[in-house]
Amino acid sequence: MAKILVVDDETNILELIKFNLEKDGHQVITATSGEEGLRLARLELPDLIILDVMLPEPDGLEVCRRLRSDRATTALPVLMISARGDTLDRVVGLEMGADDYIPKPFSPRELSARVKAALRRIKHDKPPVIVSREIKYGGITVDLEKFQVQVNGELVSFTPKEFKLLKILISHPGKVFTREQLLDRVWGFDFNVDTRTVDVHVRYVRQKIEQDPANPQYIKTVRGVGYKFSENTAK
Repeated sequence: MAKILVVDDETNILELIKFNLEKDGHQVITATSGEEGLRLARLELPDLIILDVMLPEPDGLEVCRRLRSDRATTALPVLMISARGDTLDRVVGLEMGADDYIPKPFSPRELSARVKAALRRIKHDKPPVIVSREIKYGGITVDLEKFQVQVNGELVSFTPKEFKLLKILISHPGKVFTREQLLDRVWGFDFNVDTRTVDVHVRYVRQKIEQDPANPQYIKTVRGVGYKFSENTAK
């Protein structure tokens, strides 16, 4: 059972989502405005947030941005829903840090599947127990609480997707991830991205952490399969 916060100003949609999630055994908290959603997110720290884009001020995109900029809520998974199915809206939502995006109307069965997939990724992506909440390899330090990355002592800016990609790889040194696995864990149930997106983001991450991105020391390509974080890198 998971604790799920649903934020939507349409009462009928809110009640429908709540009914179906509770039928699946989840604990559901609801909010009808962006400000109330932000308050409950900080207070309850739910396992997942389902957030409507078309909220009165602040709208869902701004709520998502604030969640990602607040240390207490920055890691909370966000599943955005919207009656606007434009590709641009989906891209903006994902770039704001949403983990998934569902256009309205959607079936209860689809919502249930998306929620299960999101919760499954949360479980899979739990890093190994690290007392300091930091992972250090060579010149890289990943702070899992502050969501910061330092390279050779210098703080380097990462987008939420880049950070998540690096966190998954560095948390499992030596483990080979296929492009499909990384796509599922980082981008989730988004039909507007493909495995080329993984390659592009790996390139971005390499540009930020590797001394020579063309001959990477940390993130290795496993030809025909995917990527791994080198287990031979000195901690």
